[in-house]
Amino acid sequence: MNGVAIDAHQHFWQPARGDYGWLTADLEPLYRDFLPADLAPLMQRAGVARTVVVQAAPTVAETRFLLGLAHETDWIAGVVGWVDFAAADAVDTLRALAGDPLFLGVRPMVQDIPDPDWMLDAQRVPVFEALATLDLSFDALVRPVHLPRLRRLVERHPALRVVVDHAAKPEIADGRFDGWAEDLAGLARDSQATCKLSGLVTEALVDWRTDDLRRYADHLFATFGTGRLMWGSDWPVVELAGGYRAWTDATGLLLEGLGAEERDGVLGDVAREFYRLDDRAPERAGPAEEERSA
Repeated sequence: MNGVAIDAHQHFWQPARGDYGWLTADLEPLYRDFLPADLAPLMQRAGVARTVVVQAAPTVAETRFLLGLAHETDWIAGVVGWVDFAAADAVDTLRALAGDPLFLGVRPMVQDIPDPDWMLDAQRVPVFEALATLDLSFDALVRPVHLPRLRRLVERHPALRVVVDHAAKPEIADGRFDGWAEDLAGLARDSQATCKLSGLVTEALVDWRTDDLRRYADHLFATFGTGRLMWGSDWPVVELAGGYRAWTDATGLLLEGLGAEERDGVLGDVAREFYRLDDRAPERAGPAEEERSA
């Protein structure tokens, strides 16, 4: 799958930092440093030009760590970070981070929060309002159970720019489809939310095949359309489910029925517009371009 302009969802981390509570030694393939030098060869092989790096730890310190990497790495287009929505200074922290042109928005780890109504708590309202005022994005890391709540959230905050991470993690391995499909279609129909074509392989069986994903991907095309759908690798988490190359190869097959303009949307144009990438920082050469010019 060549010609990917933007990978809209990938991560970097260093376990020794100590703020990745979920990342333990039993996740052996992931329990090591993953940094730009590790991703660059994979991007070159796939023709990926730029990436959006997304938080993986619920700390502002990790957000600043990722912003540091972004300023050191030409092909990182921006960072989706984290703030503590419950903190008294959450809005001030958000404003301070927004002073960095490579800071794109936030992603609270909603999937790990026990209360499914967390995002609807009145205490969260000032932070969501600040996100909209500052023109920052909200990455919704949710599961199917959260979709009705997310629909209510976007009704409450119509100016909030929302993208659903990993298509809300449909339970592909168990073959569950209808409830997820109905709730996601309702969100797509009744809001301007965007969705990421990412993370599907980690929700499928270990020995997944592209045909296992097709029903779910086709539903995304039918509901959000290629104008509100952006591709992401979810690297390095994707290493738990076949790896970066297997997912990019599968993506090529899932998109093969689309026209060139539609493919361009999913593989870069939607992410560029949603995250305001060209407004925040000048386009910089990615590893694929650097290799060709060497």
